[in-house]
Amino acid sequence: MFAKLLRSLFAGGKAAQPVAEPVSYKGYQIYAEPQAEGGQYRLAGRICREIDGELKTYRFIRSDLFSSREDAEQWMLKKAELFIDQTGVQMFD
Repeated sequence: MFAKLLRSLFAGGKAAQPVAEPVSYKGYQIYAEPQAEGGQYRLAGRICREIDGELKTYRFIRSDLFSSREDAEQWMLKKAELFIDQTGVQMFD
C-alpha cells in the first residue's frame, strides 16, 4: 500500500492540457486542442454540432506543426472553418 502511494506521488505523467474554449462558427463549435510533439505543437481539435438532439463530434488532426501553441490554435480555427464550409454536416457520416 505504501509503495502504491509513493508511485502515485512521484510517477511521471503528462502535464494537464488547458481546457479549450469553443468558438462558434455557422452552428458548429470548434475546439482548438493542439498536441505537444517534440517541442512543437500539432494542429488538432474537435468540431462539434448537435444534430437531431445528438451531439456529433469530428476529431480534427493534421500534419501541420507550429512552434507555438497560439499559432496552432489560430490555424486550427482557420482550417476548421474551411473544412466546415467545404464539407458541412457530411463530416459526421
